[in-house]
Amino acid sequence: MTNMRVKNGLLLMVAAASIFLLPGCAQGQTQSQSTSTSSASGTPSASSSDSASTAPSASSSASGSSTPSSTATTTSGVALCKAASLMASVDSTGGGAAGSVYMKLILTNSGTESCVLRGFPGVSLVAGPTGDPIGAAAARDDTQPVAEVVLAPGKAGFAQLRYTQAGNYMDCTQVPAAGFRVYPPEDTASLFVPQPYTACSNTNINLLSVQAFQAG
Repeated sequence: MTNMRVKNGLLLMVAAASIFLLPGCAQGQTQSQSTSTSSASGTPSASSSDSASTAPSASSSASGSSTPSSTATTTSGVALCKAASLMASVDSTGGGAAGSVYMKLILTNSGTESCVLRGFPGVSLVAGPTGDPIGAAAARDDTQPVAEVVLAPGKAGFAQLRYTQAGNYMDCTQVPAAGFRVYPPEDTASLFVPQPYTACSNTNINLLSVQAFQAG
């Protein structure tokens, strides 16, 4: 009888201990499942975030691909005339007054495509086709407004050029000139126009003045 009581007491103690242990086990299993769910959800790690921030954007790639055009164009989209596709000449039948000679400096489009003359040419008296400028270059005469003169192949534009007689200046050191060196507007290449005149080697004396180009 005594043994039965001891056995019954032990069974009661084991059952009580199981009741207290079960909530703890359940709680541990819940935490383990929560951790597994968090890992499976694919939460981005620090390394994946860094790689995303260093990827180039589409806008920066597009802006880096653009390159400037090497051909200067005008508001009409037609390229500026260059010396390589021009012929230069002078029409000095315009007469003169008060010791000056007025002439038309003519540039003709000798190319196969239309081009534009816009603004003032650079003009100097020179000793020959490859000679250095003599005296001062032509001053700009602003009485003619700047316009875009479109030249189809074979067409010409002109700029009014004025030459003042070197003899009008007492301190002029006179030098013979074989003609004019002409730079089309916004061009670094030049053309030579044979036209003998007397120049002044003094750079403070300006014998030439030129207007902006007009349609021929």
